[in-house]
Amino acid sequence: MLGGAAAAGAALPVLGGLLHQGNGDRALATEPHMHGGGAPGGHAGHEDFAHASFAAGRSVDHRANGFDPTEVLRDFDYGKTRRLAGGRLLREWTIVAQDREIEVAPGVKYEAWTYNGRVPGPTLRAREGDKLRIRFVNGSQHPHTMHFHGIHTSQMDGMPGIGGGQIPPGGDFTYEFDAEPFGLHLYHCHVAPLAAHIARGLYGAFIVDPKKGRPDADEMVMVMNGFDTNFDLSNEVYAVNSIGFHYINEPIRVSRDELLRIYLVNVLEYDPLNSFHVHANFFQYYPTGTSLQPSELTDTVILGQGQRGILEMKLPFDGDYMFHAHVSEFAELGWSGFFRVGDPPRFAGAAAAAAYCELPWGGGRPA
Repeated sequence: MLGGAAAAGAALPVLGGLLHQGNGDRALATEPHMHGGGAPGGHAGHEDFAHASFAAGRSVDHRANGFDPTEVLRDFDYGKTRRLAGGRLLREWTIVAQDREIEVAPGVKYEAWTYNGRVPGPTLRAREGDKLRIRFVNGSQHPHTMHFHGIHTSQMDGMPGIGGGQIPPGGDFTYEFDAEPFGLHLYHCHVAPLAAHIARGLYGAFIVDPKKGRPDADEMVMVMNGFDTNFDLSNEVYAVNSIGFHYINEPIRVSRDELLRIYLVNVLEYDPLNSFHVHANFFQYYPTGTSLQPSELTDTVILGQGQRGILEMKLPFDGDYMFHAHVSEFAELGWSGFFRVGDPPRFAGAAAAAAYCELPWGGGRPA
């Protein structure tokens, strides 16, 4: 199913301690579901490096990738719209599966499977009660589907053997259903081996706004993901919106005291849990976004794969405020960033990043 995955993994550069050695020549499709060949659920191989260091003077080529994580944050795709008889709104999209190489950390290339050429795929957004029509075109060399979290008939569920089934290379299928319930959802491929199809990049956020909307806010999407760059069923790079450390190098600019709304989705494969933590601030948390009342005021939320939620907060002081996975390994392998509030008087992003990643032994493997 995965073709040259092992060869591609073996050829990837090992950069500044960011990637792990070993097991890169094993075929993913035939491996048992365990991390790095160790005990099930373990992380054999991850202990080789105590910290992921930056590759000094290098950066990811976002133009070659075809997407920029800073732009992905606030890029909502509302589709093409038209009114049906009776006044109901129809939203239409065309989503194309494509195989393409992307750079997930400076100099680290990955053979991804994408929706519309990017990972995560476009953030589809609608309003509760809209009629949705998504034409899926499979331009990949592998069979794929689109499975949407939400409420719809089984014929529209994107499952092999049901409705349109799995779509072969060169094929297409149109999914059609109503936008319900309101909340934060996701879509992903549902072809076996499922873990491989998701891990390769076939996923995206799907937002259904309540009929009356939500209060005005600076809104952004964060899709928590990771990349198994040597195909040993264990991630070597962790991120939000795919590029490790991107929001360290390019802090997210937000305004002081403005309502910030984060649509947070966890699609991380090969690890049972992921998390989000913000420094020096708290947020109201709305699990799945299906209620207009928050469940708690907190600074950390833990999510399993497929779980998602809406975070709302106001940042009252100027400065650079870190956010990251509250799993140290994930944070130090790329899942970290900064909110830049106002005009921080003390730290530049580069200085903060350098301070965060400085090690007494100079990076990489400890002496």
